[in-house]
Amino acid sequence: MNEQSKTIIDLQQIRKSFFLGKPNELEILHGIDLQVTEGEFVSIVGESGSGKSTLMNIIGALDRPTTGSYHLADTDIGNAKDKELSEIRNQKIGFVFQTYNLIARTTALSNVELPMLYSGVSKSKRTARAKELLEMVGMKNRIYHKPDELSGGQKQRTAIARAMANNPAMILADEPTGALDSDTGRHIMDIFHKLHKEQGKTIVLITHSKELAEETERIITLKDGRILNERKGGILC
Repeated sequence: MNEQSKTIIDLQQIRKSFFLGKPNELEILHGIDLQVTEGEFVSIVGESGSGKSTLMNIIGALDRPTTGSYHLADTDIGNAKDKELSEIRNQKIGFVFQTYNLIARTTALSNVELPMLYSGVSKSKRTARAKELLEMVGMKNRIYHKPDELSGGQKQRTAIARAMANNPAMILADEPTGALDSDTGRHIMDIFHKLHKEQGKTIVLITHSKELAEETERIITLKDGRILNERKGGILC
């Protein structure tokens, strides 16, 4: 395989069950097979209850499957210890959530610096990179503002900059425009396209919006915990 076609996400027969007390067991994912290659822009769509949030948590190493195997790049997530998973989430995955998940009491700059602080990057280097990333997402003039002084779109721009802090292997975006108006959401999607096109980032977009999904290279549709179909999208270039 050449570098461009290297598999970064490899899910094999992923099942996820929740135990509600014997003999009750609720299986949410029913044998998911999914591969994503390096540099791909993929969307996972589905109605509420389709299992996409559960699948996102597994892809993001926030939860483990009940059965099946998951390799992220060269790491077997199923056999990874908790400390290793924490490092993977910090180093290899950039998370962007609908609710932003910014620390309220600190500035945009400090929020973006935080993943690098956990990685042991020096103060001068992490500040320089955080400023560079915030400028990249159009936040140059708001770096010292706290989240309650920012609009929803500015908070999400800050969250994207934070997701990029450690130059992760992929960005996992969960309904990143869900709390934004259409114009602001358009700007956020433009940033993702820029990261994909100019930096070759692997992006997995979790969304209920069929319109947003159409902007990606490949659309995977979930229904009742199974992949209903997958097809090419009409990605904007």
